[in-house]
Amino acid sequence: MIEVVTIDGPSGSGKSTTSKLLAKRLSYNFLDTGAMYRAFALLALQNKAEKDRAHFLELLKTFSISFIYSGELQRVICNGNDVTELIRTPEVSMWASTLSKEKEVREKMGQLQREIGEKGRIVAEGRDMGTVVFYDAFAKFFLIASAEVRAERRYKELMEKNINVSYSEVLSDIIKRDEQDSSRQIAPLKPAEDAIIIDTSKLTITEVVENMFLKVKDKYHLWKS
Repeated sequence: MIEVVTIDGPSGSGKSTTSKLLAKRLSYNFLDTGAMYRAFALLALQNKAEKDRAHFLELLKTFSISFIYSGELQRVICNGNDVTELIRTPEVSMWASTLSKEKEVREKMGQLQREIGEKGRIVAEGRDMGTVVFYDAFAKFFLIASAEVRAERRYKELMEKNINVSYSEVLSDIIKRDEQDSSRQIAPLKPAEDAIIIDTSKLTITEVVENMFLKVKDKYHLWKS
């Protein structure tokens, strides 16, 4: 086993927020794997390569990403450019889901993620962290919530960032992405057999984080005993 906590689940289930807070509570580093796929999707869109497989696979060869912390905010740097805000649009989200179905894309991201996680003391959030990338993590979680609840969360987030989109569009995108993520042949979205499933629909962020924190502590003591 490795000292990694994985938090998987569909879009809007609360993975990113709770992962950041749990990482801080544990004094671990936070690995935003979703940002990696989003950054690559943005790169493909900027180069008009999202529908050209040969082109986006060529871009994949020189793709690089890093994370820089500025206070409480994590900045995402892709090929030397800060793309933190640019990767959060519905279009980028949808293409991130589409491109993530490509075997070469998942292998590249998995390689980069594993290299970061091998150092240990990581909270990694995504969609296949506990099933594929960090199958040997000592603690695994899978967050769920209804599509309507997740759409409302996402809609508020986009409004706060002045991204003009309707609630119905966000809900439609979430339902479509759920279908894409769960039905893809390579690393489909599903909980690991040993993952702890938490429904966040009626829980506060604080309650979710506290729940996970206590379970991580128990898992850690069992692992080390």
